[in-house]
This record gives sequence, structure tokens and C-alpha cells, in this order.
Amino acid sequence: MNSPSDPHSNPTHRSLLSSLRTRISGELIDRSDPRYDDARRVWNGMIDRRPIAVVRAGSVADIAPTLALASQQGLPLAVRGGGHNVAGNGTVDDGLVLDLSGLNGVEVDAEARTVRVAAGASLAQVDRATERANLAVPIGVVSNTGIAGLTLGGGVGWLTRAYGLTVDNFVSAEVVTVAGHLVTASRTENPELFWGLRGGGGNFGVVTEFTFRAHPIPALPFTGTFVYPAPHWESALTAYEVWTRDLPDELTSVLTFTVPPPLMGLGSDPLLLLGFTWATDDTARAERVVDRLRRAAPPAMEATEPVSWPAWQSSVDAIFPKGVRGYWRNTSFDSLDTEVIAALIRRGTEQTWIGTGFDIHHLGGAFGRVPEDATPFPSRAARFWLNIYGFWAEPDDDLTRTAFIRDFGAEVEPLGSGGRYVNFLGEERDADPVQQAEQVYGASKLERLGLLKREYDPQNLLRQNHNILPAVVSGDTA
Repeated sequence: MNSPSDPHSNPTHRSLLSSLRTRISGELIDRSDPRYDDARRVWNGMIDRRPIAVVRAGSVADIAPTLALASQQGLPLAVRGGGHNVAGNGTVDDGLVLDLSGLNGVEVDAEARTVRVAAGASLAQVDRATERANLAVPIGVVSNTGIAGLTLGGGVGWLTRAYGLTVDNFVSAEVVTVAGHLVTASRTENPELFWGLRGGGGNFGVVTEFTFRAHPIPALPFTGTFVYPAPHWESALTAYEVWTRDLPDELTSVLTFTVPPPLMGLGSDPLLLLGFTWATDDTARAERVVDRLRRAAPPAMEATEPVSWPAWQSSVDAIFPKGVRGYWRNTSFDSLDTEVIAALIRRGTEQTWIGTGFDIHHLGGAFGRVPEDATPFPSRAARFWLNIYGFWAEPDDDLTRTAFIRDFGAEVEPLGSGGRYVNFLGEERDADPVQQAEQVYGASKLERLGLLKREYDPQNLLRQNHNILPAVVSGDTA
């Protein structure tokens, strides 16, 4: 039953929702609809919010009236692409959810090596489309992630060293502004908006379509995983630190500390998994580079073989199914020195349950050559990025799992170089938004982002995100 304070019980809201339903080509699913519970759910099972309604856009034309209704009625608004954001920003209590998942087309221009991707597409849909042309867009490592949220935050993955972040390969976007205008953002059209979209999140408008550069990739890229049990972690990490100082751009690697779930068939003890991808078809050179680490730190087990790009990209999907509970923290490092290695080993051996892990992404290469001020992304100087994440199933584990991740993050943050990446940030209900944004972007970039926010969303309608507040400048009045 609706309570007196329930916005859905407001006759005005009911009337407005009925009116909106007649103006859109998609679906409006409210609390009376039997599909409501499924429609409101996002990937992170810890997030349980009850919007007034979910608007499943059937076309780009459905976006402006939904924004207008939320703005005019002062309703909270969440914009959802894939719904995979760990902080649960794709849903909201007592407001509207604009669900773009139905807008998921992918068009590949093989000759131009560009890809047009609608905002509701998943990474898997992008990979399947580009693979047919032996191309790939640098995107993330879990294929059921949505392209929009990943891109607007940055986009770290298996091609980061070879070709940069997803935002570094982002050529243009079509955007519906809060005022209801459809505009193009690129280096030549609305360039400041284009800059802000390349790491500033969904703060400035609703992106409906991205155009990306794509890069040639072998039909069967050279990939692999080295496996190290805990007694060999120190020697493996020490060797890895040295090995990564002088690697060709083609090689991107990720360290994963985890208790492997049964589906991986690797036993039940904590392990260090070193995964790597070579971006070109020079397999002989790839073998020589990988063998340097193999000789310096022999793995207990290894799987090194060419696989299809979609298969590699989806290899960990089963660990992160929709409905899993999650909380994440992250920081960057300039090096894996003895103090950092000691902290990683201690935390890795303490973590003896299935349901938490942490990754270290090796950066540099093409990523590191992008000028610091070219995008809002927090730090181009970092050599490594640590993501501490949870993927447990039971609500009873929430307190202990989140406490482990918070404590681990607090311990290593002073050892890091200060960067924080929005796509690796969980829900921080008690965080001050200004302080958190400054921790991510730094004062200079945040000032520029705040001015952009003031221009495109002065009332901060798009605040269900890692929010950037509109700048207050001299002469503003309350």
C-alpha cells in the first residue's frame, strides 16, 4: 500500500505520469506494474531503491520529456545504461529512472575504423560487432557492463597500454541536455562539453550515442594467465615490478588476488592471478616478453593461448552476475615498493573467503602519453591502479565484507599517489560530494568541471552520480 508520503500517491504525479506515458514511444513502468521489481533492479544487489517509475526509452525522443518532468516537478532522476555501476547510480528512491538499455545499436565502419554505439549497449554487444571486422574498441573487462557509464568515467581494460582508455578513443557524442536540446560534443563542436564527458561522468547531459575509434586486433589475440600461490607472492610481485618498468605498449596486464570461486577450478586457497593481453599479431615477440617474467618468477600453473576477443573479454563475467552484492574502493600507485607489496600480501592472505578480491592494473604506454589536462581522468602519471572489490551473495556478509574493503583502502591510500577512479567507487552515503569530487579530479579540474556543470545543469538535476556541483561565481544569487 502507498503511504501518504509516497510520491506515487500524489494525484498530480499520477496525472503527469499518465501524460508522459502518452508522449513516449517506450514504456513507463510504475509501482502498480507486475514488472516493476525487475525494472527497478540494478547489478549491485545491495542497492534496493524504489523509484516512482522506470521510463524505458524507446527512442531518443523519449529523453527530453522525461528530463522535463523530473525538472519541473523536482523529482530525483537516475539515468541508467547497463545498470552495472557498483554505487547503484542507475536507480533512485521516489523519483524517475530513465532506462536507456533499449537503445543499444552498434554500427561499425570498418573502412574508417569507427564505431557508433547507442548508450544502452553493453560491452559484449560492442565486442561482437567489432570482432567481425577484426577491430576492437578499448573498453572494460566485464562484458555485461554498459558502455555509457564505463566511457563517461574513463574505461580501463585489456587494451589500455596499447591504445589508451575508452575516453581516449571517444571521438564524439550525441547528448540531450537538461534543457531538452540534442547537441553534438566533439573536438570541434561544443569542445568544452566534449572535454567534460571524457571522465566527468553523467553530470552534463544524457549521452544517446558515442562514436569511437577502433583498432585492428588479431582474430585470436595472444592472452594468458600465470597462477601463483601465496608463498610465491613476494617474489612474483618483486619480479613483476621490475618487468613492468620496460614493457612494449602492446602488453597490458592485470594482477588479481582472490579466493577463486569453484567455477574457476583452481582450488580454495588465496591465489595471485596474473592475466595479460598482447594487442597485435606478433605472437613470437609476445612470447619473448612474457617469458622474461616466466623465468624471473616461474608460475605454479599457467594458461597461455590465443583466444577470441569476446571470449577473453567475457572470461570473468560469471563472477559478477546481476544481483551480486558489491562495494569497491580504489587508489593509484607510482610503484610497487616493499611497503606496498607487504600490504598487498598481508591483505591477500587475510582474505580467505570467496567473495572479495583486488586487482592491480598496469598502466603507462598509450594511457600515460595523454596530456594530464586533456581529459578529467584523475591521474596519467600513475603506473598502477588498485581496485578492491566485493562480489558476495549473502546480506549477512555485508558488514564484514565492506569493513574489510574500507580498512584495506584506508591502509593503502597513504601509500598511493592519490588518484581515485569513479568507475571503481562504491556507494559512499556519508561522503561530502565536494570533498569526494576533489579527491577524484583535483582542485583545478574540479573547478573547470564545476563551471561546465553550471552551464549545462545549473539546478543539478543530474546528481544521481558521483556528483559535480555547479560552480558558484560572483554575482550569483540564492
